[in-house]
Amino acid sequence: MKGCHMEEGERLFSAAPEKRTRSNGFKLQETRFHLNMRKNFLKIGDDEQGYDLDLFCIPKHYAEDLEKVYIPHGLIMDRTERLAREIMQSMGGHHIVALCVLKGGYKFFADLLDYIKALNRNSDRSIPMTVDFIRLKSYCNVLIVEDIIDTGKTMKTLLSLLKQYNPKMVKVASLLVKRTPRSVGYRPDFVGFEVPDKFVVGYALDYNEYFRDLNHICVISETGKQKYKA
Repeated sequence: MKGCHMEEGERLFSAAPEKRTRSNGFKLQETRFHLNMRKNFLKIGDDEQGYDLDLFCIPKHYAEDLEKVYIPHGLIMDRTERLAREIMQSMGGHHIVALCVLKGGYKFFADLLDYIKALNRNSDRSIPMTVDFIRLKSYCNVLIVEDIIDTGKTMKTLLSLLKQYNPKMVKVASLLVKRTPRSVGYRPDFVGFEVPDKFVVGYALDYNEYFRDLNHICVISETGKQKYKA
């Protein structure tokens, strides 16, 4: 399977076409992602090359600045909806304050809360919820929403500061967690994707404030790094 290897506790999202078909006769396409059943995240392999830009709608002003589409917008949204369900199961019934870590987290924050609000309207459980941005003050039950955990140092510092205010419960949802040797070992409670140590932009992830207007998560090219460097 390109870009992935099987680990204990993981299963493929779909099987290879030659091994399995749907009941309606359509062949399942080979997937590049693994769902870790124990930790509930999609793991993208280190050798995953991504998708050609020509297959997606990319703003023309970024055409030379990106190598590949790494995580398409549709997949981001589907994983975000699933994370909303997991948060509902874990935190439903508690009044929570959802905290946005700006700036890169704002799109994930907005989409995640939209899915939670939809579940509030359409399921048996609900989460009374207020919204705030990161400030050091007293909270009761907290959901911190972040775009990406890189080394984990920043989040560990933030959590230690919040702990001084004695919240009853603090959980962290991050769209991405990067596999990097610089990591301090911190893992969020809710994770969308675990990704290799690549320079990714898009879906509000930026490089010097550029690429926030890109829907997909992409790998920036060397041309893009030079063009937009500070």
